[in-house]
Amino acid sequence: MSQNPLPLYRDPWAKREAFRKSPIFSNRVMFRNLFPGFGIAVVAFTAYVAVDNFVLSKQEGAHGHGASHH
Repeated sequence: MSQNPLPLYRDPWAKREAFRKSPIFSNRVMFRNLFPGFGIAVVAFTAYVAVDNFVLSKQEGAHGHGASHH
């Protein structure tokens, strides 16, 4: 008996359907790639809000302007 590294497909359509079991088509990978760049955008927006609040609060404190300034 020879050692064949490829699986033996008795069903003629099984070979054509084998790609569905590939890890690249798993639900986790498909969901992760649903919104590309979303994680980077969340980090960038969080950093922007934090810097904006920090800088804005420092500038308001230095100039003496309060929240009721019109």
